[in-house]
Amino acid sequence: MRLDDRVRATLMHATARWTVRHGDVLRFAGSDLPAPERIRVPTRYGHVPAHVYRDPSWGPGPRPAYVHFHGGALLMRYPEMDDFWCRYLVAQAGVVVVNVDFRAGPYVSYPVAQHECHDAAAWVAAHGDEVGVDGDRVAVGGLSSGGGLAASVCLQARDRGSFRPVLQVLGVPALDVASEPEPGPGMVSPALRRLVRRVYFPDPESRREPYASPVFAPDLTDLPPAVLLTAERDTLRVESDLYMARLRDAGVRVVHDTTPDADHYFLSDDLVRAAGTMAMVARQVRKHTSDPVSGG
Repeated sequence: MRLDDRVRATLMHATARWTVRHGDVLRFAGSDLPAPERIRVPTRYGHVPAHVYRDPSWGPGPRPAYVHFHGGALLMRYPEMDDFWCRYLVAQAGVVVVNVDFRAGPYVSYPVAQHECHDAAAWVAAHGDEVGVDGDRVAVGGLSSGGGLAASVCLQARDRGSFRPVLQVLGVPALDVASEPEPGPGMVSPALRRLVRRVYFPDPESRREPYASPVFAPDLTDLPPAVLLTAERDTLRVESDLYMARLRDAGVRVVHDTTPDADHYFLSDDLVRAAGTMAMVARQVRKHTSDPVSGG
C-alpha cells in the first residue's frame, strides 16, 4: 500500500465521527429510544461489536430483525453514522435493528468486512433468541458501501445455505469495484473510488469476485426481494440500475425508488422527499418481516 494512501485512509477512518453529518437532519422518528445495547458477535475473524436497537415498550416475545451495515467507503469504521436510520426503523417498522461494527480499511482488506457482515447476520438468524429476535424473520440492508455489503451478504447466505434473509435494502449501493470509474463531479469521485480499490481491494483480481462486486455474480436467482434506492446524479446509479435489471431477470422482486436531481447523500437534499422514502422503506421492512400467522 502506498504511504500516501495509508495516510489518507487512516485519516478518513479516524475522523469519521467528526466529519460525517448527513444524518443530523434525518431524525424523523426514534430519537426518544434509549442508547443501543452493545454486544459482541462471533465471526470467522473473531468477535465484532454490534449495536442493538429496540423499543423498551414492546411486550414479551421475539421480534423480527433488520441487520444493518453502515456506509463509509469501507474505509470508515463508524456505525453511528447511520444511527438515524436504525432508530427510524425500530420506531416505524417495529424491528430490532442490529448495526454491525465491522472492521474496515486500512486495517483490513477484502474480504474481511464482507465475511464479518455475513457471519454477524447469520449469527442473528441462528442465535436471535439471545437478543430477543425471531431468526426466521431477518432482513438485511445498508447505505452506500453498506448497501454493497448487504448485497454481498445475501449472495453469501444463499451460496453457503447459512440463513435466508426475508428482504435486502440496498441504499445507493456500491456494487462494482472492478470497473474503471467514469469521470464526473459527483460526491463519489473517481479519486475516492480508486483509493478504495487500492486500500481495501489491493488484489485487482479480487475486485470482480461476486462478494466484492455483486454485479458480476453469474447467478442472481433465489435471492431475497429487494428495495433499491438510487439517486439521479449519483455516480453509483449505473451499477445499481444494472443490478436491478439482473435481479428482475432472475425473478427477484425489486421495489425501486430514485430520488430526482440528487447526488449520493440523496436523503439530505429534500427532507420532505426523504421522509417519504424512509417511510416507504419502513413499510417494506414491516411487510416482509411480518409474522405470516399473526400478521406482524
